[in-house]
Amino acid sequence: MNRCRTARTAVIVGAGVAGLIAATALARAGWRVEIAEVSPSRATSGWGLCLTGPALRALNELGLADACLAAGYGMTGITHVDVRGEPAGEVPLPRLLGAGQPGMVGIARPVLHRVLHAEAERCGVVVRHGLTVVAVDQDGELVRVRLSDGTARQVALLVGADGIRSSTRSLLGLKTSLDYHGQMVWRALVPRPRWATGIHHFAGMTDTAGLVPISTRQAYVFLTENGVEQSVLPEADLAPRLRQLLEPFPGRVEEIRPLVSGAESGAPSVVRRPVRTTFLEGAWNRGNGVVIGDAAHAPAPQMASGAALAIEDGLLLAQELERHESAGSGLEAFMSRRAQRCRTLVETSVAIAGLERAQRHHDAHPLVDACHRLMAEPA
Repeated sequence: MNRCRTARTAVIVGAGVAGLIAATALARAGWRVEIAEVSPSRATSGWGLCLTGPALRALNELGLADACLAAGYGMTGITHVDVRGEPAGEVPLPRLLGAGQPGMVGIARPVLHRVLHAEAERCGVVVRHGLTVVAVDQDGELVRVRLSDGTARQVALLVGADGIRSSTRSLLGLKTSLDYHGQMVWRALVPRPRWATGIHHFAGMTDTAGLVPISTRQAYVFLTENGVEQSVLPEADLAPRLRQLLEPFPGRVEEIRPLVSGAESGAPSVVRRPVRTTFLEGAWNRGNGVVIGDAAHAPAPQMASGAALAIEDGLLLAQELERHESAGSGLEAFMSRRAQRCRTLVETSVAIAGLERAQRHHDAHPLVDACHRLMAEPA
């Protein structure tokens, strides 16, 4: 039996996509896994995301692809539309589950979270809300962690899956920069127009916009606002401001704009976030503590592949720990397997963001196509 199996216990920080996938994959391999999630409830922020081919391939290995396909909206391509509202090209998406399956699935974040959360708990993962790790101490092949409720754990593995602003990364002494790219991205949930059977990406004179279906009834509209400083706007201003930013777009955006509405039932209808990226140079681990997902490599949203990297990370982390004689060697192999792939996607997403700011949309389209094809290769 592998030495890393003598004390196969793990604490994962963060119950997002990366954390839940890692927890499920580790639990299936026989690990006892506990997740510390700082949020006091299972509620998630944001409206939707894309599960690209690589995400679906990894989910399929875990037997979760069918549930996501059933809960989301399958798509086969991205339609680019120019500043006049005319079609400017189609990017076919690699169908990694087979010719009869979609190349991408749009899905509501809360729906995906429920699927992943239920599977993790079915596999015996314990998810504790309202907690996070506040101190880490390496002790040979073990990691001692202190939680925010004052309790402590001594485990074989600590996984930081707590996002781009990861506190676990800091506790492990791993340093990286968070880079802002002069863009704020807006998202709003809207009824799905009947013509929206795939992603539509609209070039504007200043900004870019798009529409992503996430079910037969719903979609989310996004807008990337260029050349702006990071800022926070009052919630009441978000919906009218987004409608205003969509006004210059012709064609089908004119149909979408009136669908953006104000808050309902106390929940915000529009979210606005800065476009920030990071890539952790050097090791992603310190001893038997490691960071994955956005904590290690957060791309800009232009490639719609942040979730794919996070899902692959969780699955491949468990695979490499299973294949190696110690947790330390498994973590080294994991990073060796992931670093270049993740770097390429982050750098490509940053390049596309730059082309958008420069209004060079036609130059961005081939990059999107090439990167999707690259990501279709085995992880």
